[in-house]
Amino acid sequence: MSAADVQAILGNPQNFELLVQQLLSTDNASRKHAETVYEALKQHPDGCLQQLLRCLRQSEQVENRSFCAIMLRKALTQTEPTLYTQSSPQMQAALKTELMKALVEEQQKGVVHKVCDTVSELAADLLDKNAWPEILPHLQELISSNNPAAMEAALLILANLASYSTDHLRPHLGGLTPVLGSCLAHSSIDVQVAALHACCNFINSLDDAHERDLFQPMIVPMLTALGRCLSASDESNAQDVLELLIEVAESYPKFMRKNLQEVVSAMMQITTAAQLESPTRSLAAECLVTLCEARDKAPGMVRRLPNFVPTLFDALMNFLLDVDDVPDWHRGDTDAYEDDGANELFDAGQEFLDRIAIALGGKALVPAAGTLLPVWLSDADWHKRHAALICLAQIAEGCEKMMQEQVEPLVQMCLTGLSDTHPKVRWASCQALGQMCTDLGPELQQRCGNAVLPALLAAMDDFNNPRVQAHAAATVVNFSEGCESDLMAPHLDALIAKLLTLLQQGKKIVQEGALTALASVADCSQEQFVRYYDAVMPLLSQILNNAQNKEHRLLRAKALECVSLVGMAVGRDRFRSDAQAVMAFMQQLAANPMESDDPTQSYMLQAGARLCKALGLEFLPYLPVVMPPLLAAARVEPEMKVHDPDVVEFEDDDDVEHIQLGDKVLAIRTSSLEEKATACNMIVCYVDELREGFFPYVKEVTDLMVPLLKFYFHEEVRRAAVSALPNLVRAAQSAAEKDVPGASKEFTVQMISFMWEPLIAAIKKEPEPDITAAMLDSLAEIVDLAEPGQLSGPQVQAAFGALQNILTAAEGRRTQRNKRVAAEDFDEEEEEALAAENEAEEELYDQVGSCLGNFLKVFGDAALPYVEGLMPSIAPLLDKSRPDEERRIALCIIDDMLEHSPAGRTKYLGQVCFRAITKSW
Repeated sequence: MSAADVQAILGNPQNFELLVQQLLSTDNASRKHAETVYEALKQHPDGCLQQLLRCLRQSEQVENRSFCAIMLRKALTQTEPTLYTQSSPQMQAALKTELMKALVEEQQKGVVHKVCDTVSELAADLLDKNAWPEILPHLQELISSNNPAAMEAALLILANLASYSTDHLRPHLGGLTPVLGSCLAHSSIDVQVAALHACCNFINSLDDAHERDLFQPMIVPMLTALGRCLSASDESNAQDVLELLIEVAESYPKFMRKNLQEVVSAMMQITTAAQLESPTRSLAAECLVTLCEARDKAPGMVRRLPNFVPTLFDALMNFLLDVDDVPDWHRGDTDAYEDDGANELFDAGQEFLDRIAIALGGKALVPAAGTLLPVWLSDADWHKRHAALICLAQIAEGCEKMMQEQVEPLVQMCLTGLSDTHPKVRWASCQALGQMCTDLGPELQQRCGNAVLPALLAAMDDFNNPRVQAHAAATVVNFSEGCESDLMAPHLDALIAKLLTLLQQGKKIVQEGALTALASVADCSQEQFVRYYDAVMPLLSQILNNAQNKEHRLLRAKALECVSLVGMAVGRDRFRSDAQAVMAFMQQLAANPMESDDPTQSYMLQAGARLCKALGLEFLPYLPVVMPPLLAAARVEPEMKVHDPDVVEFEDDDDVEHIQLGDKVLAIRTSSLEEKATACNMIVCYVDELREGFFPYVKEVTDLMVPLLKFYFHEEVRRAAVSALPNLVRAAQSAAEKDVPGASKEFTVQMISFMWEPLIAAIKKEPEPDITAAMLDSLAEIVDLAEPGQLSGPQVQAAFGALQNILTAAEGRRTQRNKRVAAEDFDEEEEEALAAENEAEEELYDQVGSCLGNFLKVFGDAALPYVEGLMPSIAPLLDKSRPDEERRIALCIIDDMLEHSPAGRTKYLGQVCFRAITKSW
């Protein structure tokens, strides 16, 4: 772009406004051209900023003024080097002056709010450099002006600075708190809400509890401001207030303790106010649920409030009544309408019941449920019967122990629901049964299986309601997953006959459900399925060959899933005759390009691994067919984009998760991650099953998996990578033993060396304790597989450093958990939760013990100094106050040391015997 073209825009306000309109254009070509021009203008900082300011202050178009406020914010604070630092002192002074004037003179509130954001971010940058000290007195002046619009703007900036520049505002807290208190009582609702915003941001940003306590007197005025919003029917502002209070409840729940009754009462009133909008009621309920979840910061706090649990439970149950019976829900040609009729409160109620069950536990929640659910189940209104059954599904996970004690009457509730006159109630019964089979199994299957399966078979006869039929079939899947084959055996004839009938006569969604159920039954019954093979396999082959059009892609994919599970169940001898045709079919599918939304690819990845398990080494000829698409899927990079919060990316896309990263938002497509995780898990299956037969892919897969140890976007990807490593070493060793070309001990040593350092580094950084335990398990396996001399001293030392980190971190977490015992609200439910957390921690200790045992077994005396270095962290586990499992782990470590290290035996046997005789352990 020529200098003359640039000057033509910088020197002509009309031309600049035209550029702004082009930047806002929905036409991609026009907008991209404008962006190129704008980048050229930014090479002239003063001129560009002058035009942005002029447009902001003088344009007649509200949209242009609003957009220029955004452009100024980005230009002044986000582009390095910023235009502010490149501009002249005169321009910098003009910017400050004009932006502050805009706060008072701009008439459009939306534009003012964007100017507030610009001023806030600029001030945060400049306060760090002591380059805008006058901003704080200026804000105080605006707050004291009694001009509601100016007061609101200043308070919003103060709220932002409370988050961005807390340290700069800390010396002024004593003077700010009374000002904010008076603003909370101002006649303008906007001023009240802005003051509340500032208070909440201060509370969330101040680490010192004594400083936060300065805002304690604000809680009741904040609730009063919320009430004023609602009384004025200003639910938009009310929702903003509720979101702020939720943040406080999540960050510092104890801050609300002194006024907990008032907070809970206000939230409960809003939650139960039928005249309010659904989002308002949901946010109030979210605040209450968040307080329930404050287990680590305020254990048991809300449970102590009289009638809190039954009142909240009743309110959330009423949320479940927000459901309609719509015609599309009854369609059987697609599963696209399964959620039709479920309104906002219904969805929120399901989520909240699940969360409070986990947070509060069964002892708190089951009594409330036991009082209300039987009443609703006998109510004439189908909405209540439906809600009661949905509730059972939602609370089963969190109330597992208490509900297991009452499993027979709970199952009977569901069986009664299966014969209800309303199809949505029958569907809800299937939902409850399925979830309880998962959460209360296998006890439910053992105690109630003979009643549940016949009832589900009857529900599958409901051909007038395919949605119910399909859900009954889905419930069979849940039942099968927690069922022993012997328990399933007496029902197989009737069950398989019914599923085959549905496959031939049912609607599409029923056929899909029947296929999944048939696959699950085969997986459960294993060799007992052989006698049904001749009836099942031809029908599955027919579906594979005939389900060719787009609307039947999922049916075909599920048929492939079913074939692979049937093959695993009946074994290679029975399946061998059909395996070649199935693999040829998969090869044909793989040869044709698939659309991005075709589910077949994911199902094929899993089916191939199952067929491999079914056929064993006989699968090797097909490995070149399945590995290329599998490796391609495992290499897929996550589809993601970092953007500003005010830029919409992937709007209304359920497949995209949005993660806040500072002042940016990361939008990441989850389906690509799921497929990557599936592919990685299937590769683990192949290498585990085929051993030396997998050797041609060992190096390529090792190169792929090692970097995935730090793939923090998806836990299952990391878990698969961790599982793969020892299996890959085992495959390389087996190949070397059997003289497979290219395999050797030297190659195995190189592999171990390649994966060792990244594995140790990943162990140190892994955020999830269960994956850390899996990493230690793999480390122990690799040590066990290694031969003398295959691990160097520095490698062993690095591993022990990682083990020390784990033990130190685990002891730190234990200390934090024990602090909760001293909390004034600590109760029996919290004691149970604490025991469960301690039990999860024991898995880490156990894996540390396995690692140490394997090091001692392989290295003997050479490992002793390293083990001795960890003893200050291991010895406390022997204390009589520690759980029996931790003491057992410590004793096993000592036993391994005595068994595998002669020097250790000589040095410590006497001490060990003395302690054992004197029972000092």
